[in-house]
Amino acid sequence: MSARTRRIRRWAVIPAVLAFVVAGTALVVPRLLEHVGTNAGASALPWGPPCSVADSGEFIGLTRAEARAATTAVLAERYGGEVPDTSGIDPAVLERLREGPPDDAGPSLSCRASLTDGLDGEEATETGLTPRAERVRREIAHFVGDERLGGYEPGGVTTGHGEDSAHYDGRAIDVFYRPVDEANRREGWLLAHWLVAHAERLHVANVIFDDRIWNVRGSQGGWWPYESPDPENEILRHLDHVHVDVQPGARE
Repeated sequence: MSARTRRIRRWAVIPAVLAFVVAGTALVVPRLLEHVGTNAGASALPWGPPCSVADSGEFIGLTRAEARAATTAVLAERYGGEVPDTSGIDPAVLERLREGPPDDAGPSLSCRASLTDGLDGEEATETGLTPRAERVRREIAHFVGDERLGGYEPGGVTTGHGEDSAHYDGRAIDVFYRPVDEANRREGWLLAHWLVAHAERLHVANVIFDDRIWNVRGSQGGWWPYESPDPENEILRHLDHVHVDVQPGARE
């Protein structure tokens, strides 16, 4: 075979390779979108904006700063406090965060996030929380007060939660919305969305509420169904409280 023939055959392969890539994309993207369509609050595509709000079957992309401002605004409207400027944000985003999906309470918003590299491990302090968790507690209490907060105590907790719970390490906080009814579900989602929007800043690992979980490792997929060890137990299903835990960091 001549050198010229070999060159021709090499070039002939390129269109076939391109066709294979295009065909593969045509198969993968619809499947991804199909998955996202059933997973409320997920970003439409992994390379899109870092945050998004689902609105009538479509996704409104947001920067992380916009998501933080929008979620803070609806919390401040509900509980009082300074409302950040949201004039550059689509009003549909704020409406959806306030009201939830048309036929449900939530979720509406999700953000992609990453584990924080080089994060040091922390021990619980006299409050029963690690410094990272204590920061989250203070910021939550700024909006909702201390009365709703639980899942920790001075000296730490050793019972009352599942095996290997982050509560036992002082890394978790529960924010209660009782009784379990539609009004409290909607109110709980205001905080759950705020925690997700601020997850990277606060080093959040998990947010669980209302049979849904957002996890930093799986955040590209949005909110996932939460599998409770007891489907009949409202507490274990996190129907009456928002659970948040922070990243543990690296242990020495």
